[in-house]
Amino acid sequence: MQSAHARRDFAADFHLVRIAAIAAVLGVLSTLAGAFLLYLIRVFTNLFFFQELSGVARSPALNTLGLWVIPVPVVGGIIVGLMARYGSEKIRGHGIPEAIEAILFGRSRMSAKVALLKPLSSGIVIGSGGPFGAEGPIIMTGGSIGSLIAQLFHLTSAERKTLLVAGAVAGMTAIFGTPVAAVLMAVELLLFELRPRSLLPAAIACAVAGFLRTYLFDPGPLFPLQTAAVVPADLIGCVLAGLCAGALAWLLSTALYKVEDGFARLPIHWMWWPALGGLVVGIGGYLEPRALGVGYDVIGDLLYSHLSIAVIVALLSCKAIMWVIALGSGTSGGVLAPLLMLGAALGAVLGPYMPGGHAAMWPLVFMAATLGGMMRAPVMAAVFALELTNDMNALLPLLASCSIAYGFTVLVMPRSILTEKIARRGYHIYREYGIDPLERQHAGEVMTRDVMAIDASLSAQAVLERFFGTDQRHRAFPVVDQGRVVGMLDRSSFDRAAGAATAGDLVADMAVPTTTPDETCRSLAARMAALKIERIAVVADEAERRLIGIVSRSDLLKPSAALFDEEHRREQLIGNIMQQLTRRR
Repeated sequence: MQSAHARRDFAADFHLVRIAAIAAVLGVLSTLAGAFLLYLIRVFTNLFFFQELSGVARSPALNTLGLWVIPVPVVGGIIVGLMARYGSEKIRGHGIPEAIEAILFGRSRMSAKVALLKPLSSGIVIGSGGPFGAEGPIIMTGGSIGSLIAQLFHLTSAERKTLLVAGAVAGMTAIFGTPVAAVLMAVELLLFELRPRSLLPAAIACAVAGFLRTYLFDPGPLFPLQTAAVVPADLIGCVLAGLCAGALAWLLSTALYKVEDGFARLPIHWMWWPALGGLVVGIGGYLEPRALGVGYDVIGDLLYSHLSIAVIVALLSCKAIMWVIALGSGTSGGVLAPLLMLGAALGAVLGPYMPGGHAAMWPLVFMAATLGGMMRAPVMAAVFALELTNDMNALLPLLASCSIAYGFTVLVMPRSILTEKIARRGYHIYREYGIDPLERQHAGEVMTRDVMAIDASLSAQAVLERFFGTDQRHRAFPVVDQGRVVGMLDRSSFDRAAGAATAGDLVADMAVPTTTPDETCRSLAARMAALKIERIAVVADEAERRLIGIVSRSDLLKPSAALFDEEHRREQLIGNIMQQLTRRR
């Protein structure tokens, strides 16, 4: 028998090295894809707003088009609508729900067409003034690259998922320079597990992307910031910030899907919806030009308190309306940058009235809390804001406010902005996950040790009478020859080996699946399901095959029963102890 100390903490083999090496290559490719996407956005921005073919970074707010700015997003919407209809409908949306759907329901298979059309369509939409970020499209593009590379190799669906996620989060690292937050996004949103086989490749891809990013983008944080040290009164402000940000997340998500429902009721093909959304973007861009495009410069101005309250209110209103309607129209674009801007704007408006600290901290806190509440990923949101600014003084406020916003939306919203879209396609995703109770116990812990076994020398007729008569206790029985398992006998064995003289003859040509005490119940349950068997013999080791127990389907329910007791049985241990002491007196 294998000793208990030989059991491993993780199920892993050296095939993990191969997956990790592929993930490192994905880190390079996703970073290059991110750089290409940002270049496309700059090119289309110059083309649409300045009528120049140039890759120089310029804000669409600097345009001099006047009223002619209104049709620009409409043209972008028409182009993307045509691309979606005649190219691939999967380019619609903001990317992360589509990646989740491919992971959970599409066996992590994505097409080359999506990998090409998603960045192109996003570049056109954002370059024509769409109020979106580049992170959603690059997550979809990086995920597509990971999936395509995985499809070149002889890999399982689970390994394809790992590489899809590795490519996606490496792309996020390339855009924002936030490798740790990207890994946390993988854990909290995309992987739906926490295993070395998935965590290690994602972390390696992000690390590679982080190192390579310094050669393609400006090094250092995107929004360097230094706020004052926190004081105890800031905790009250963090609670209020979390509640307000959670309410904003609820309002935006609810409004988004009401708008989406409104578009679905229109008597025109969905191909034309992005053009209608573009019309609203154009009007909003005319009224408030700084609401156009990605708006990283606006986020910086909000964090550094460079804007007046009147400008911030106008910007917040226009950006929210433009973003909700444009995204609801089914166009292509990301949600992270708009959420950052909207959250920061709300923090800038409410900051002067928040208790404790100073007003400069609250745009950052609100920004992260809005993201954490909307995405249901509080740790990712807190670390994301931390890496964007390198402001260690803000760590505790970020963690507290993101947690409060997360708790608020979990209680108030049945689904997040990500899972609602998937639910509308007929799929339900349960976002809670933990250690499978079947992984916590092994076959040796749940097996029945008092086994009714059949001696191989017993005649077939005697076996039929004693074990398969009217008082039959089990569906199948192990057959042993001097204590060694030679088969598993059930009633159908008599039909397969008609005329057999002994129990040994009945199982002579039968495969004999067995298990050892150290196999996890989860692995064992999967094998039994694949083999379509209800009982399996437990042997001391595979060489001697000495019978020491048996595991049935009912035995495999024991870990789940124990977990149910842990989850639902309420106990008042201290109260019970006090009662016992009182009785003794």
